[in-house]
Amino acid sequence: MERDEVSAVAPGQAVTEATSSWDPYARGCPSRDLLDRIGDKWAVLVLGELGNQAACRFTQLRKRLSGVSEKMLTQTLRALERDGLVLRTVYPEVPVRVEYELTPLSETLREPLKALTEWSLRHTEAVLAAREVYDARTEGPS
Repeated sequence: MERDEVSAVAPGQAVTEATSSWDPYARGCPSRDLLDRIGDKWAVLVLGELGNQAACRFTQLRKRLSGVSEKMLTQTLRALERDGLVLRTVYPEVPVRVEYELTPLSETLREPLKALTEWSLRHTEAVLAAREVYDARTEGPS
């Protein structure tokens, strides 16, 4: 798994397209980890919420993301920060203030994630109906 061009993007830098030879269908390809990250429910919701805000504090995110535990939100934010998708800024105040915001790299994900979110809203009823049919078909006599 080699890349033709390596382009690390630091927060604040412009994102450029890179020619890539990554293959998510190949075992061991790091792009699988990235797909897992950006396809995670909480990651999608965190990135979506940060896209709606200029910058957001942890408590604001937790209130907006109903059902997320403090531990899961912390893990998600750390993973997104590690992947260069979230910028964490600590302000040396008393008490310390920490804000999260999207990076230029994650800005490029906004449109695809919005499309996935809209698709899920448009097709939830059809999926629920399909599940009901499947469950009724696969439930045998008890």
